[in-house]
Amino acid sequence: MRPTPTRLLVLWLAASLASVSAHEVATDMVNAARTFLGSLDSAQRQAATYPLTDAERENWNFVPIARQGLPFKRTTTEQQALGLALLRTGLSHTGMARAQAIMQLELVLKELEKDTKGRRDPTLYFLTFFGEPSTEKSWGWRFEGHHLSFNFTVVDGRHVFFAPSFMGSNPAEVRAGPRRGERALAEEDDLGLAFVNSLDPAQRRIAVIADTALKEIVTTNQKRVDPLAPAGIAAGQLKPAQREKLLGLVQLYLARWRPELAAENFAKITAAGLDRITFAWAGALDRTQARYYRIQGPTFLVEFDNFQNSANHFHTTFREFKDDFGRDLLAEHLARDHGKK
Repeated sequence: MRPTPTRLLVLWLAASLASVSAHEVATDMVNAARTFLGSLDSAQRQAATYPLTDAERENWNFVPIARQGLPFKRTTTEQQALGLALLRTGLSHTGMARAQAIMQLELVLKELEKDTKGRRDPTLYFLTFFGEPSTEKSWGWRFEGHHLSFNFTVVDGRHVFFAPSFMGSNPAEVRAGPRRGERALAEEDDLGLAFVNSLDPAQRRIAVIADTALKEIVTTNQKRVDPLAPAGIAAGQLKPAQREKLLGLVQLYLARWRPELAAENFAKITAAGLDRITFAWAGALDRTQARYYRIQGPTFLVEFDNFQNSANHFHTTFREFKDDFGRDLLAEHLARDHGKK
């Protein structure tokens, strides 16, 4: 669908308004970050902070490993509340609910695995800061632990980037105990299945790239990602109702973040061409077996995988080809103001 001049004007206005709102998000982040950091003693603050240009900023992961930064385990209840308040400046109500549900699944895993060594612990989530929170300068921060990684970059005190981002869920469905039936990432699975099953046989032959699910998201925790090889069915090949389902799935992933950030990013995705978005599926077409899908546009990539633990273990990620870690704009900033790359 070729955008008309009127549509381009609407997109420009939407992006401009979203940018203004995103500036408010940046201000909220600065205030919450300063409040959290101000509550720390010198040892805690030293553990939590790195220079903006430190290589650790791109050293992200989503598995249960030792991390750099300050874990909630080494903070007071009041400091933990301030840390979660900071996280709320970047996430929507929906995103925050998902994140906290994922953190609490550590207690389910602790019981399932008979963990006595403290490997499964909902306080092993870390806050790490890169640079000094500022309304004028660039800085970044990360909230990360098992199955969660949120990497925020604020450039020039006003441009907020939120990729790479990861949410996972193990178990994907709690199948025993008092939390039986809980599914932290149910919509990501259900809407993906609903979309692929809305395709007619001819469309499905294009969309399904393998009968067996991929064993992991393709991009794992790579620091940089390029567009994956073209695969699947393009939005331009869909019927109107199917196209809306696909765009709804994209918006579901964006809805993890503050509405202002989601709107700004969707305007960017729209400007790059909605009909150029592709959807690819691998594996079972129902919930009984392993499955994988990805959604790719000119600017972004979504991956969903459910292979491990007898297809009861989700991994999902949202990546941006140019804007992971705010890389391009931040590089311009550093080159202009600091003579660094």
